[in-house]
Amino acid sequence: MHLSHEEEDHSLSLAKFESMLKTNKVLFFDSEEFEDIILHYLDTGKINLAKKALKLGLEQHPGATGLKLVQVELLVFDDKLEMAERLLNDLYAIEPTNEEIYIQKANIHSKRDQHDKAVEYLNVALQYTDDYADVYSLIGMEYLFMDNLEMAKESFIKCLDEDTEDHSALYNVVYCFDFLDQNQEAVKFLNGFIDRNPYSEVAWHQLGRQHYTLKEYELALRAFDYATLIDDSFLGAFLEKAKTLERLKKYQEAIECYGITMELDDPTSFALLRVGKCYERMGNHKKALEFYEKTVHEDPLLDKAWIAITDFYIRRKGFQKALYYVNKALGIDNENKLYWKRYAVINKELNFHEEAEVGYRKAVEYGDYHLDTWLFWIDTLQLLGERDSAIMTLLQATEYFPEEYQIEYRLAGLYFMGHENEKGVFHLSNGLRLNYKNHVLLEEFFPSVWASKIVQNVLAEYRVK
Repeated sequence: MHLSHEEEDHSLSLAKFESMLKTNKVLFFDSEEFEDIILHYLDTGKINLAKKALKLGLEQHPGATGLKLVQVELLVFDDKLEMAERLLNDLYAIEPTNEEIYIQKANIHSKRDQHDKAVEYLNVALQYTDDYADVYSLIGMEYLFMDNLEMAKESFIKCLDEDTEDHSALYNVVYCFDFLDQNQEAVKFLNGFIDRNPYSEVAWHQLGRQHYTLKEYELALRAFDYATLIDDSFLGAFLEKAKTLERLKKYQEAIECYGITMELDDPTSFALLRVGKCYERMGNHKKALEFYEKTVHEDPLLDKAWIAITDFYIRRKGFQKALYYVNKALGIDNENKLYWKRYAVINKELNFHEEAEVGYRKAVEYGDYHLDTWLFWIDTLQLLGERDSAIMTLLQATEYFPEEYQIEYRLAGLYFMGHENEKGVFHLSNGLRLNYKNHVLLEEFFPSVWASKIVQNVLAEYRVK
């Protein structure tokens, strides 16, 4: 690999500077060399070395505007904004047409959350700069800070008009379109950008993502194909392409595409899981299980992996094996509502009702407030003869579902069973009001209550109404 003369000079300057630090000899550098050295250390996070280089640079070149602007940058970095501002005012008196002065003023106002003021200074910088793309990009970021996505989008587009290779600006433009739910507009913009820059793999990739969001999977696949043809090591594009092939039910091709991502980089738990899903959908259960096992080995904390392998056995009525895997998952994370829900469902199928009740209770405790979880829990409590607990749980559920007929009919049945007829009538009336058609739920869950005279009288009165 050959370095350009500029890169060679830069490397020599760095080596010379670091040698000087080791030997304590004072060597001469011109001011631009010092600027490059300082910016190198800033870019690599070596702030102390950057400050040391700045100190030596200012000793050798006390009047160098470029070094003083770097000094401003370091002062801003250290939140010494007033000192930075005073220095900038001094520089402005000397070089009022230096765009970097306005950029740093904007930086100070941005640090103070005065983003509108920062934009004003950046617009002044546009009058003096040769690097329009950089300034437009900075303006776009300020608008993002102000949550003005439309103006941010406009600024990043102007940046791309100046520099089509600015991938960061391209990503930011698409982010604005996404945030504004303007997917069709994003497609139009990206197609126009690609017409001018047909070999932009990033643009093709982003176009594919927009088509995918719009469920235009054939168009998405075409875009991802172009992205991967232009750059055959574009990991993100291969992943998106594989996901699209899944949507198109081209599972073998999706598996091959996920395989490419594993060749480009270490296998990710996401890719391993998706390959397992593809094999399962193809009916190759042996290979599906193999990849599910690999997934949980690769990332034991990935709940989707444990859920995939547990659901695999649930679907095939292999409840003992499903229980084995969900117990392993709970051993890793016993506060996961998805694991507890499955633990409950599996134990219910195995007629382990006490364990099922624990599962439903834990699922709700850790945030599963779906109606079916509440109802299964309540029905399990009733099955265990825990009438009072079932009532308390139903009343708790009404806080989340205040107008739910399935809760009202169950409450009615439980109150009638305890001879609390007034409460039973109240909740039966609520259930009939909310959904008369399904009043047979009372007969299904409480056949003895259904046959009682008081219930039949309430039903008869309701029919008359």
